[in-house]
Amino acid sequence: MIDDRPPTPGTPTPTDPAPQHATAAGAAPVHGGAAALGAGDANGGAAGAGSRDELVRGWAGLVGGSPAAPALGAELVARWAEPHRRYHTLAHLAAVLTAIGDLAAEAADLDAVRLAAWFHDAVYDGRAGWDEERSAQLAQSRLPRCGVPAGRVAEVARLVRLTAAHDTLQPGDRNGAVLCDADLAVLAGPGYDDYTRAIRQEYAHVPDALFAQGRAAVLRRLLATPALYRTPHARALWEERARANMTAELEALEAA
Repeated sequence: MIDDRPPTPGTPTPTDPAPQHATAAGAAPVHGGAAALGAGDANGGAAGAGSRDELVRGWAGLVGGSPAAPALGAELVARWAEPHRRYHTLAHLAAVLTAIGDLAAEAADLDAVRLAAWFHDAVYDGRAGWDEERSAQLAQSRLPRCGVPAGRVAEVARLVRLTAAHDTLQPGDRNGAVLCDADLAVLAGPGYDDYTRAIRQEYAHVPDALFAQGRAAVLRRLLATPALYRTPHARALWEERARANMTAELEALEAA
């Protein structure tokens, strides 16, 4: 059973966040567990009424006519709209779903990937690993009520957990590659500066120097990888621009 008590924003993680959560421009442990945190999903900010309506329609298309589906959709929307979020918002969810649509032909089970996007930050307290585990548990608890087959529920939970450490993605994991690439699409976006500001706001409790140190380490590690994206289509769409954005951010951090 998932613990449905609301998290306390900013509560420290009980263990060091996984270093490779940095594939989401994520959490880099610095000096014994303090972290400079970020994320690589899609554009943050608040979603307007039109975007929210589109999300609700998309959700209905995913789960069909189950009587439990509207209530679960409303619960997820409420979670993504929590006031402590600055980046991991409804707009972020909408942008990840859009990126998944761009990569649809690459997925083996597109609906599982879309469901995983809905759940991957449904529980969000800024604690790498903890958030993804609780989000996966939420999917396992809620989706069977909507008649989602057990095999797909298991795949959704697996994919949600995968977003905690993208480096665990195995060759041939088409669904995982699509979700991870969509999760990193923001790195190539024109709103990259807005993304970095929103991430900083979510982790305002981390001192500036420590955040910058960890963030720079994350960027160097990502830029040293042969490819940021796993699918050929994502590399064609986003690789060059993402590297340019990240290089510019790293240069600014090093010059500060």
